Amino acid sequence: MSVPLRTVQLNEANAFLKKYPEVLYVDLLIADMNGVVRGKRIERTSLHKVYEKGINLPASLFALDINGSTVESTGLGLDIGDSDRICYPIPGTLSIEPWQKRPTAQLLMTMHELEGEPFFADPREVLANVVRKFDDLGLTICAAFELEFYLIDQDNVNGRPQSPRSPVSGKRPMSTQVYLIDDLDEYVDCLQDILEGAKEQGIPADAIVKESAPAQFEVNLHHVSDPIKACDYAVLLKRLVKNIAYDHEMDTTFMAKPYPGQAGNGLHVHISILDKEGKNIFASEDPEQNAALRHAIGGVLETLPAQMAFLCPNVNSYRRFGAQFYVPNSPSWGIDNRTVAVRVPTGSADAVRIEHRVAGADANPYLLMASVLAGVHHGLTNQIEPGAPVEGNSYEQNEQSLPNNLRDALRELDDSEVMAKYIDPMYIDVFVACKESELAEFENSISDLEYNWYLHTV
Repeated sequence: MSVPLRTVQLNEANAFLKKYPEVLYVDLLIADMNGVVRGKRIERTSLHKVYEKGINLPASLFALDINGSTVESTGLGLDIGDSDRICYPIPGTLSIEPWQKRPTAQLLMTMHELEGEPFFADPREVLANVVRKFDDLGLTICAAFELEFYLIDQDNVNGRPQSPRSPVSGKRPMSTQVYLIDDLDEYVDCLQDILEGAKEQGIPADAIVKESAPAQFEVNLHHVSDPIKACDYAVLLKRLVKNIAYDHEMDTTFMAKPYPGQAGNGLHVHISILDKEGKNIFASEDPEQNAALRHAIGGVLETLPAQMAFLCPNVNSYRRFGAQFYVPNSPSWGIDNRTVAVRVPTGSADAVRIEHRVAGADANPYLLMASVLAGVHHGLTNQIEPGAPVEGNSYEQNEQSLPNNLRDALRELDDSEVMAKYIDPMYIDVFVACKESELAEFENSISDLEYNWYLHTV
């Protein structure tokens, strides 16, 4: 006889509180459309009630723009009386917040209708709907993220970021020095605390590497056989990185392009697929000859233009693109080639996988994963061929053809019949409405450069 889920969850809460009797508060977290974590803080005595009955939050939480204002054109605000939905805990996400002075825990939540059905506008549910299509085929998705970020000074210069002074040398880094171990040593306490904090929270972060700009780093997450959980880990990792940096009197940014002339922040995702026997369907000594791999890539490349709004959801996202920064701008693929959109890393035959290299670190991980998996499923079920892999420099062989601005990307998404088969058109409408609202506000602003160029010259 199986144990009811609610009982299992209450047992999880009991075991946690017993293990951490010092915990005073619990942060209840839910990631909005932009991947920004929102929610409530409760006292430990209320944790059991949360597991039993959930908490109420307004549906408009998923209609917030990047500034936290409700976009009324989504229909999720005043049109429905700004009414509540109910949020329930996600099992296995209750953990300590190692940066807090007052012992505090955290718990991820997901939104449901009052009758119990998952709420359509929760990005986690958007992804779950796509994953269910693979479940129907008896396939299991293994996934992992690579997340890039900058450490920045807590003091900006005229509103613009600058690299933090090294706690070791007292100097601000100036050079690229990709993969340089000495640069890891410059910020070793902060970076090591990130890895140790991830371990404490059960986040499978297994490495940090120096990236392609001053004080830029990448955290590698280990693959897990649950793409939704992989996204949970990415959301929690961003929060961990930000708060550990604060503890070390530094700030961070996951902005896609914080510095002109320097590399942007990417969010690469690795995907492999297991059959019912647990075998990787992409496994091959010669990846180019594996039909399942080719078809999956073919579907991703065909849908890539329509995915762009989810992969690069902000105005700033499109400033990241450029050949010198290894950000692909055309639907291309290749074997162990970092100039293409979809790379197939070399290694053992069993480890063959897809590395999707387009998205920025400002993307919502759930929506990124949902869009990429939609392309994979589309390719597998329709046996779409991707064409020949690119050898050498893709930027010299393929013209830029992906949307290079948010407005065009939103049009591609809104017009895509394929994406509408995988992602609820109601959700696409909500997403597009939010982003069009942000875009309109951006275009109504007047930049310093416009004043410099035009105020006294025209």
